[in-house]
Amino acid sequence: MAYTLRKNILILTVILTTFFISDGQSAYAEDFSSWLEDFRQEARTKGISEATLHAALDDLQPIPRVIELDRKQPEFTQTFWRYLDARVTEDRVERGRMLRELHTELLDSIAREYGVQPRFLVAFWGLETNFGDYLGSFPVIGSLATLAHDPRRSDFFRTELLAALSIIDAGHIPVSEMVGSWAGAMGQPQFMPSTFVRFAVDGDGDGRRDIWHSLPDVFASAANFLSKSGWQGERNWGREVKLPPDFALELAGLEVEKSLVAWQVLGVRKINGDELPRVNIKASVVLPAGHAGPAFLVYNNFRTTLQWNRSDLYAIAVGHLADRIAGKEALATARPVSEQRLSRNQVEKIQELLTAQGFDPGPIDGVVGSQTRQAIKEFQRMAKLPADGHPTPELLEELGKNE
Repeated sequence: MAYTLRKNILILTVILTTFFISDGQSAYAEDFSSWLEDFRQEARTKGISEATLHAALDDLQPIPRVIELDRKQPEFTQTFWRYLDARVTEDRVERGRMLRELHTELLDSIAREYGVQPRFLVAFWGLETNFGDYLGSFPVIGSLATLAHDPRRSDFFRTELLAALSIIDAGHIPVSEMVGSWAGAMGQPQFMPSTFVRFAVDGDGDGRRDIWHSLPDVFASAANFLSKSGWQGERNWGREVKLPPDFALELAGLEVEKSLVAWQVLGVRKINGDELPRVNIKASVVLPAGHAGPAFLVYNNFRTTLQWNRSDLYAIAVGHLADRIAGKEALATARPVSEQRLSRNQVEKIQELLTAQGFDPGPIDGVVGSQTRQAIKEFQRMAKLPADGHPTPELLEELGKNE
């Protein structure tokens, strides 16, 4: 009797679970279909042709994997050396040098037109898609429609989806070949559709802007983006430097800009100890691994790189890869014996403790942004610690003492 009862309960549970899952999926599909019809009407008012709407939107279905990836957060924060080692490898440096040489004529002509040095174009190319090897495998229209329908960032992705349809409508790429990352970044430079609309260039003169297959289009588009974002072709991105023992850490950060002469007076030197260049430009000191890690003096082109990707680590990796492609040495600062990564939960705990102690790290989200770094600096000053704004296990321990 007991066995029969358990069996019947199990069968009923399976039936009810299947019903509710099926019913939920059906409701979601119906909602997506309704949303898509509304979007189709808007696209018509924006001038998208019926042919493009049929090709791109007919039979379109949301992609569950896209939502899964959008919700997935990294378990650990990125440390400087792990980030750099994964991106500026010896193989990538050697391949970058070879490709720089192979495409010399094309890259030099683009450099003359847009004022962006070839080594940087190759470095961006290498970091974004490993020189065109990995463009992503998601259908851009499907990914963007999935994210535009999702309420979390719907307005942003709705705009991107309209831009993607305009690209197809203009004949630059067919729907079937418009592939990219799960979030809609496309082609060898990984442009979002709105970035493509604003900056992509027909570099080979065939009437299309094809950042998937045409290297003249890829390089010219990347150079056009950088040039219009303020790139200075006669300048470098920055350099590794040596700080004096008494360097005031409150001077570190992009919010502080000084002339090279002023940094020289403050004791900042080239990494080999030589004086800084006698050039009339402004620079900032960046400490991506905190006061115990390498220091960089960064210029305008570093800030321009941040308009491509708003990550100091990314901008340093691009600059360092470009330097290595040009024949410069690896970084001189000694690596730590081990690099402890903070988990996302640990960063959230730091933010919670900062908030509880009267500091303002911003939202408790496990992400170390500028507001969190500023709050860390304020706590470090109060606790008479080196105020570099860098989160570490030791910082968490120190904050916990006042809990």
